[in-house]
Order: sequence, then C-alpha cells, then structure tokens
Amino acid sequence: MPQTLGPKRIVCLTEETTEWLYLLGQESRIVGISGYTVRPRRAREEKPKVSAFLNAKIDKILALQPDCVLGFSDLQADIAAQLIRAGVQVTVFNQRSVDEIFSVLYQVAAMVGCADSGQTQLAAMRTRLEAIKAEVAALQATGKRRPRVFFEEWDEPHISAIRWVSELLSIAGGDDVFPELAGQSLGKNRIIAHGDQIVARAPDIVIGSWCGKKFRPEKVAARAGWQDVPAVRNQQLFEIKSADILQPGPAALTDGVEQMHRIVRLWMLTHG
Repeated sequence: MPQTLGPKRIVCLTEETTEWLYLLGQESRIVGISGYTVRPRRAREEKPKVSAFLNAKIDKILALQPDCVLGFSDLQADIAAQLIRAGVQVTVFNQRSVDEIFSVLYQVAAMVGCADSGQTQLAAMRTRLEAIKAEVAALQATGKRRPRVFFEEWDEPHISAIRWVSELLSIAGGDDVFPELAGQSLGKNRIIAHGDQIVARAPDIVIGSWCGKKFRPEKVAARAGWQDVPAVRNQQLFEIKSADILQPGPAALTDGVEQMHRIVRLWMLTHG
C-alpha cells in the first residue's frame, strides 16, 4: 500500500485551501476550517470551525493536533506566530495576483502528493481563461468596446478591486476604472475617499462584492450625483458573491471570472 505523502492533519485558516483540498480529493486531511467557509458547502457540515480571518481559537486548533496549518496574508501573521510558538508547522501564503494564485495552488497540491492531478486541474483553468480572452478579442474585432468597470469591494468607505480581481476583470473583457489602486494589497490603501471620484471615471458597469454583506443596487443608484453614471443610467449594477471572487483560490479562477465574463459579454453585445 503506497505511503501517504505530506501532512495528514491540516487546519485551513481561509476558504481557498479548503476548497482546493476538496477538489483534489484530499478533504480527509482537513481537521479544521475557517468559520467563513462556504465553498464547498459540505465542508461546513463536516469540519470544525476554528477561526475567523483576523483571529482564531488557538486552544481549539492545538487540540486538533494539526501537523500543518495553512493561512493567507500578512493579516494572519499574529495567528501564525502564536501557533509557531506552540510548535505547529505553519505555512502562510501571500498571493495577490492571478499567477501567484496558480503558484500557491500548485504548491498546496504538491504538499499533499497531488502535484500531477493538481497540475491537470490548473491547466484546465488556464485553458478556460485563454478561451475567455479569445472570446473577448473576437467581440472587439467586430467593433465592440470593452466596458469601464468599477468593482466595489466595500461600500462605506468605497474600496476598489484588489489585484487578482482587477486582473481577472481584464481577462473577462472589462477595464478596471481604478487600475492604479489594484496593486495595493491592503483595503485601506484602496479606499476612494469621495464618490465623485468614481462618478468622474464614468463606469459602464458597477460590480459589487461587499465582503459578505448583501449588495444593494438600489442603494448604489441612489447615491448623490450618481444618476448620470452610465452604469446607473443603464441599470448595469451587479453582485458577485464574495466567496466566488474575493478568495484567492479556485473560486475566483472559475466561478468568479465566469460571472464577470457573462456580465461584460452581455454589455458588449448590447451597449458596446
């Protein structure tokens, strides 16, 4: 019987590694997950919830006797430090771009002995992204215009798209109206202080993904001075659930970009 490779008791502090391990068929290795996990839905029923995003139940994690904890971003550095001091192996990824997401997913697959199957799934995702690019290029070749898109990650204050979202939006056929902010990893550095700055960029589409809070298109349409914004005038206000686009993992590379592409493609066909 072949020896099981890699860690056998994994705690995932964020959703993307949980979803990826399920996709790899390695969910039996997971012993704890983030309370924010919704993908896959069954994980919430099968696995103990041991963390939020900025804090975790350290005692509960230690009681699970993990041989590996997987986290995401510098914002989880304090959680990681506590676990490391307790003698736990911790790997914290800090992916912000589409290429970095692919790299992290490959690394996780390799950690659990699934490098080949992981590579196959990732290759299929890359192939689909290239196909989306080709669809957009074909529409542009017929004279259709790419829409200007404001992706709103939070509404009060307004926060624009993080890098991987901006990159996927470009692949989907839209142009981020605040590309200069996308490289800022922290939300506080992507704050747009005044709504008139957004109005001035005249987005054709507004996509909201309010970090788990329900997007309210009527609230967006009622903002002072927004009535002449093309997206409002043409009722191009849409929501993409945060779990589908704001986790830097398989969801964004599949469901998230597909939803953006459907929105953008329809706009190009009807308004471009």
